[in-house]
Amino acid sequence: MSNNKKEFFLVRWFKRMFLGQRPELSAQDAEKIQTPMRQMLSNFIHKPLAMIGLFVFLAIFVFVMVGPKYWVLDLSEQDATLVNLPPSNNMMDVPQAMLDAGVADIAAGNTYGIGTDANGELYIWGHTRITDKIDIANVPDEVRQADISMIAAGTDHVVALGADGQVYVWGNTRLKQDDFSKDMEKAMKKGGKDWEVIQLEASNQFSAIVTADGNLYLWGNGNMADIKIRSKYEGKIAKVALTENEYIALLNDGTVAYTGYKDKNSPFARIPDEAKKKGGVVDIASTAKTVAALTEDGKVVVWGNAAKGEGKVPEFAAPVAKLYGGRYHYTALLENGSVVTWGDNKYKQLNMPEELASVSVNKLFVSNYQNYALDANGMLHTWGLKGFTLGTDSLGRDMLTRIVNGGRVTMTVGAISVIIATILGIILGGMAGYFGGKMDMLIMRVAEIVGGLPFIPFAMILSAVIGTRLDPTQRMYLIMVVLGVLSWVPTCRLVRSQILAQREMEYVTAAKAMGIKESTIVFRHILPNVFSLLIVSMTLDFATCMLTESTLSYLGFGIPLPTPTWGNLLNGANNSIVIQQYWWQWVFPATIFGICTICINLIGDGLRDALDPKSIGR
Repeated sequence: MSNNKKEFFLVRWFKRMFLGQRPELSAQDAEKIQTPMRQMLSNFIHKPLAMIGLFVFLAIFVFVMVGPKYWVLDLSEQDATLVNLPPSNNMMDVPQAMLDAGVADIAAGNTYGIGTDANGELYIWGHTRITDKIDIANVPDEVRQADISMIAAGTDHVVALGADGQVYVWGNTRLKQDDFSKDMEKAMKKGGKDWEVIQLEASNQFSAIVTADGNLYLWGNGNMADIKIRSKYEGKIAKVALTENEYIALLNDGTVAYTGYKDKNSPFARIPDEAKKKGGVVDIASTAKTVAALTEDGKVVVWGNAAKGEGKVPEFAAPVAKLYGGRYHYTALLENGSVVTWGDNKYKQLNMPEELASVSVNKLFVSNYQNYALDANGMLHTWGLKGFTLGTDSLGRDMLTRIVNGGRVTMTVGAISVIIATILGIILGGMAGYFGGKMDMLIMRVAEIVGGLPFIPFAMILSAVIGTRLDPTQRMYLIMVVLGVLSWVPTCRLVRSQILAQREMEYVTAAKAMGIKESTIVFRHILPNVFSLLIVSMTLDFATCMLTESTLSYLGFGIPLPTPTWGNLLNGANNSIVIQQYWWQWVFPATIFGICTICINLIGDGLRDALDPKSIGR
């Protein structure tokens, strides 16, 4: 078989793209025609492992350098409702059986959805595990057997209402999520007009029911939420909107009131004048931190802590029929059947499907991060958070975003450190090798001192002493300088040894005879002949600097959180519980880091072999 057929396909492609097609030459002719750099490149592309390493490394490099434009890092990001989620993409995978039977009701928590069909059957999808021992999917048998008419999904629990008026609660019930009030139990037992439920809601560890006679029943974790109601409002409530730990009420007279007991310090109690006019409000909704009211004249008024853009109400092409609230976004159903949404779009809660513009929507089901729209044809359209490709960490941050941005920091630190070390090594090694004598002795003694320092402990001490006075960005620059200043010794020795050999060559003697400056001889004539060796050294040093930075960050002396690096991502997973139960928090950073360093070493080994005539049989 010919040599061309034996070549790796990447090798052949690389030759056609960058080297062109040339006739085969003998070893002697090739060495006469090719420069050392071109000859090294020609030898390098014949090494399949090195080429694989090169392409994989370039792919990772492009991924971490371009990726932050698409996975934007927010250093202040954290969400207690999305912590330690495993890799998934099924949070909105509605069961086909429910769609076939006809959707009756849908409610969704942070990571899961629950729905009922026209026959009262219950369906659950998404990531349903709340804790290691609590799973929303473990529906009690009595609920499975009941004819469910209403459902509501909270942060860690689900509430369902049976056709017979019975209320069921499952999920996390350790904080009184299933502890009904005495008044509620009496009304439930009495039934009839006293227990005609018109609204069922669930939020963060507490739930609410509004009955047709205007009574409001609240139950759950009273230490976390305001679950009391002033007696003067009993029998006057038409609807409630639950925030993260409070609630607001729409009264029968069309006014909005804060009916709880925390009105003195609550931002929700500062109700706009438009919402206080009798008959002025027709609907209310809420997010975690805000409340919105739809006035009789079609205006939407928002108040509270609208830090996520909830207050930027858009223009409506038609009157608003109904308001819905997610965790940080609002969705409005207009009278013409179209849908408008605004607020936070971190998880694509605002990115409505294109086909939604051409259909008329009958019902909307809006949750924390998901939206479900049922059109006039019975088709269900979904948009919002579908899951996290690589899971989340202990603060609810997307691991993919942090790995991409952390890779950019780690690679940048490694590259700048190598550049600093190479510049220092070339200057000092060039001077020591060319001039020799006392300068050589002085530089090499300094190199021995620096090379004799215990690298990791010294870098840790220096980072700990100086780094406490710097912000994260300045500390990143410090790490670059520290790694560069402490890593120049091998490059210095390599350059010195090569220049010691090169300075005795005839071309150096000729250059001296022509009166060329000695600095020009060193840096413009001698160094180009040793540059191929420097490339090998820089390649291997790049991997070493990345490993060192990650080691420092892993030990807590490198770039501090919340700025991510591959090292401090692994440091965050340095916990027996994380290692055993939340494997994705260390497997993915370790994998991409390991692959990257292995590829760099493969490239370095390939370059080293390409420079060695013995390795290619010459």
